Amino acid sequence: MSPAPASRASILRSRNPVGALNAFRKYATPVDLPSKEYAFEVAAANLRFGDGVAREVGMDFKNMNAKKVGLFTDSNLVKLYPVKTAVQALEAEGVSYELFDRVAVEPTDKSWLDAIEWSRKHDITHFLAVGGGSVIDTAKAANLFTVYKDADLYDFINAPIGKGLPITQTLRPLVAIPTTAGTGSETTGTAILDITSRNFKTGIANRALRPILGVVDTFSTDSCPKEVHISAGLDVLFHALESYTAIPYYERSPRPANPKLRPAYQGSNPISDVFSLWALREAVHNLPRVARDQTDQNAKRQMLLASTFAGIGFGSAGVHLAHGMSYPISGLNKTGPKFKMPGYAVPYPIIPHGISVALTGPAVFRFTAPSSPDRHREVLSIFRGVSQSDNSISRLSDADVGPALYEAIAKFLDGLGVPRGLKKVGYTSADIGRLVDGTIPQRRVLDLAPGIGDVAGEDGREHLTSILEGSLEY
Repeated sequence: MSPAPASRASILRSRNPVGALNAFRKYATPVDLPSKEYAFEVAAANLRFGDGVAREVGMDFKNMNAKKVGLFTDSNLVKLYPVKTAVQALEAEGVSYELFDRVAVEPTDKSWLDAIEWSRKHDITHFLAVGGGSVIDTAKAANLFTVYKDADLYDFINAPIGKGLPITQTLRPLVAIPTTAGTGSETTGTAILDITSRNFKTGIANRALRPILGVVDTFSTDSCPKEVHISAGLDVLFHALESYTAIPYYERSPRPANPKLRPAYQGSNPISDVFSLWALREAVHNLPRVARDQTDQNAKRQMLLASTFAGIGFGSAGVHLAHGMSYPISGLNKTGPKFKMPGYAVPYPIIPHGISVALTGPAVFRFTAPSSPDRHREVLSIFRGVSQSDNSISRLSDADVGPALYEAIAKFLDGLGVPRGLKKVGYTSADIGRLVDGTIPQRRVLDLAPGIGDVAGEDGREHLTSILEGSLEY
């Protein structure tokens, strides 16, 4: 006698939704399949890691028969080891290149358009990005719009802000040399910019943007000021935290009608979990060491590895609330509080990305803890430096995990000297509404947030308001 067909509800409750779905398929027509996702995809750049490994990039481009390399960097890095090494490597192999050193720290639509116009003018055939996330993301955009010569910037920016069109043409080779242990942009197909007219950040997320090679030179972060180490390291930390606690991939909906439409950010999955948890442990252990001593080579090496691991993790799982709210926090600052973070050599107001993410961190994970108490309990054990079987962790009730994690994250941030909440960077309760309005369009990440992305018809406004109010001070 044949077993009874599985119900949709039983599939969604199943611990093995893929297996349950396969059983369901035997009895249902394609029209009756549940709309939630049943698959995930993992893609990451090829990586090369080692001491002084940036010296090899000239040979890489020679091996590719590169006709004209566009070297992207910023006005500070152009004078330092990472760019000097890259230039020497290109010249040693006789590789023709053009230098663009006008990348803006925390790039805007205006600075992107400047880089795009330059790249189109020079008809760059191969791209080399030497810098942090701002540089690598700018090079990704320049590559995209050099191939799509007639496209408008908003054609590919994530919906609903832009059209979010698919990228169907093959982009040109991009090699990335990260100079901060932070964004993991050398591994992902994501590029972020500030839309100044809207007072928030958004971006383009598509696997086609991913560099063909990430060259992680352990000497490349030696010139970073302490404040840059901390901000970049916090980005690593929250990439790992958010990707590990994002809704599971099988709870995301709707499932794409065609696999080419499956988004880069898909929800937590068994592969991303491995990378994200390792990155979290390393960041919690090593970031305070780097903050205390910028000459600690082993700690800096581990933070670079953690950045790369977290990039692979969130590159498929995605991030959620802390990143979603960081975009208006940093964007509105330019016309609002005009806070300028010490240690950043820029002539304009700036709340660095990692800091803008961390400001809401304690309140975010107090909110998300009830969605998966065991995962958050594991995160708490990492911050406390104890095993999950320790009585201080195992005996916590599910209801107590969130408040305990709030305190643990706040204590960790305190130890790094991070401003204690939004008030410390100039925001007040009167700004909450505008910050919420700037977060609502960030569907790419909000749809992965527990309590929002997995609740039908939930736009998150009420929850976002509460989290931001809870982040004014702590």
